[in-house]
Formats: sequence, C-alpha cells, structure tokens
Amino acid sequence: MPMRTNRSAAVTAVALGFLLTIARCSSSGSRSGSASGTSSATAATAAPAPPPAPTAEHIKLQHILIAFAGKVPGKNVTRTQDEARALAHQILNRAKKGEDFDSLVRTYTDDRAPGIYGLANSGVTPAPGEFSRDRMVPAFGEVGFSLAPGEIGIAEYDPVKSPYGWHVIKRLE
Repeated sequence: MPMRTNRSAAVTAVALGFLLTIARCSSSGSRSGSASGTSSATAATAAPAPPPAPTAEHIKLQHILIAFAGKVPGKNVTRTQDEARALAHQILNRAKKGEDFDSLVRTYTDDRAPGIYGLANSGVTPAPGEFSRDRMVPAFGEVGFSLAPGEIGIAEYDPVKSPYGWHVIKRLE
C-alpha cells in the first residue's frame, strides 16, 4: 500500500508541474499580446466569438418551385426528378447572376406566381397574410430564415423537409 501512495504522490506532482507549465505559457502569451508561443486552442479561447446574428421575426420570400412528376397535387408536371434537379440549379445560377427573379418565377414555377410569402418565425404570431414558419415545409423556412435580404438560396428536394421538389428562394425583406 505505501507504494501506491508514493506512486500517487509522484503522479500528482507530475500533473501539477504540467499544469503550472501550461499556466505559465498561457499567462506569458497573454501579457505579450503576441500569438507566438501559444497554441491555436489558446488563441481561439483568447478572443470571444462574435454574437450570433439575430434571427428575424418576420420575413418575406419569393420562390420558384421546381417539382417533378407526381409531387404537386393538381399539377400535371411531367419532368423527372433528375430533370427537376438540373433545372432548379440552372435557375439558381441564373438568379444569382442577376437575372430578373420575377421573370424566372413567371416562366418556371410550379406554384402560383408571384410566389411571394410572408413568414413569421417559430413562436412569433403571424401578421395578417403571413404564414407561420412551422406550417410550411421545413426546408422552406430553414433556407428562408438563413438568407439576408436580397440573397438567393435553394431548398433541395427531400421527401420530409421539401416534399414538393426544389425551392429557389429569394429573401425580399
């Protein structure tokens, strides 16, 4: 038993020495203001992370729905899933290059034009004419609320999160 105590004391002494060495390195790096001699982990903890961007309570979006056969009730969409994916990404690229979004909506959407929706964020009471984010397909709100006004993004087809097809989305407000 005494051997364990001595071994424990030795381990404790080594651990304390190690911790003191680390503490000295950290404090000397912070006094000098220099990054040399500090690890990336120390540097990462030295500067506080910027606060997350506030999430909007209400947004307005315009979108282009690109569906494929059998995905939109009451619509006779005949394109295949692969054709829909290619078309959605083609439209996304055209929109990001500055092509008139209203014109793209009128030409391509499988939803009603002009495809403008107001959304209230989760837990926020919708204003008149708005939809609650929770009542829309999940990917629509996820992409919409991630965009800054004027930005364009895409909600990829997903059987659960975006079951109607691809949504090319422009945040208006």
